[in-house]
Amino acid sequence: MTEGRRRPTTARIDLDAVRHNAGVLARLAAPAALCAVVKADAYGHGAPAVGRAAIEGGAAWLAVALVDEGIELREAGITAPILVLSEPVASAVDDSVAAGLTPTLYSAELRARFAAAARARGTRQPVHVKVDTGMHRVGATVETVGALARAVSDSGSLSLEALWTHFPVADGGSEEDRAFTAGQIDLFESVTAELAAAGLVPPMRHAANSAGAIAWPASRYQLVRCGLALYGELPSPFVAEAFATGGSDELCPVLTLRSEVVAVRSLGEGERPSYGRSRALPGPATVATVPLGYADGVPFALFEGGGAVLIGGRRRPLAGRVTMDQLVVDCGADDSVRPGDEVILLGRQGDERITATEWAQWTRSISYEILSRIGPRIPRVVVGPAGS
Repeated sequence: MTEGRRRPTTARIDLDAVRHNAGVLARLAAPAALCAVVKADAYGHGAPAVGRAAIEGGAAWLAVALVDEGIELREAGITAPILVLSEPVASAVDDSVAAGLTPTLYSAELRARFAAAARARGTRQPVHVKVDTGMHRVGATVETVGALARAVSDSGSLSLEALWTHFPVADGGSEEDRAFTAGQIDLFESVTAELAAAGLVPPMRHAANSAGAIAWPASRYQLVRCGLALYGELPSPFVAEAFATGGSDELCPVLTLRSEVVAVRSLGEGERPSYGRSRALPGPATVATVPLGYADGVPFALFEGGGAVLIGGRRRPLAGRVTMDQLVVDCGADDSVRPGDEVILLGRQGDERITATEWAQWTRSISYEILSRIGPRIPRVVVGPAGS
């Protein structure tokens, strides 16, 4: 998709913030190592640049969802271990081995394919076996994981580098959520003990995502996989409270979504801007038009949810529905707003700041979705590169 380089809208990516956040998380998790999750183009931030910065900040591993994502990192010159979080399609196995990626395995079919591909290349391929302890998305069952781990260990061309699992509600503060996560940890420990009794002791175990790494210290094991926290956001108030209690340095948002006012008009009380004429202005108002919309990842629901932007260091509510390429802002009685004035949609302006977490609250979404859906029409402007 064509980037909108001829409109005044950018997503500023602060690599110094990535380095800082990686350092904070690495210190928090120590002696476990930090795996920086950079799938989905690093949640829309740019995977090669973010991956390099995360490693510079203290990450020992990177993680992706797709073999293609891992190959992109290798082609960018990144040599650190890269974990692929899900089994690939069979046709991607050879490319994965050739690129030196570390696969996740949970099926006999893919185990056999990776063993054959490694054997053909004369290499011994490290693999991470995933066990399903309650997420119920992918992973070997508790009943079958032992046989899979044994087959990996006995294959001759594969090595069992890690056993891992994933938490669906480690960010949940309810009694039920906490009990479920504690139960997953207990089950993972039980599976580990059964494998050890069979002589299968992988060098690493990992279970913790950002929420687990922060709120569940017992789940840190030898590696933690941090995604959202790397980008300066926390997944829930429960995790934010645990993070603050832990006394760690503050995380810094990495992305600032910036634009400018391109048009201003004075409208009277009762006027109803934008499609649907959804809401009447409560009084005479300066209404500013900003050149980005839902095609760029600004949620359509932002207006109905009470969303705002920053202009002149003040929060300004939206005046009407978000459209495909534009949005309108109610600046109230302030007649000083002019075309060319800076607009911050995500980030800081003066003493005010709007976060992806707020957008998620306004739109009944999650901050992961907010960040990863900022569209490719918005150019990424990278600051804080290595050596700067």
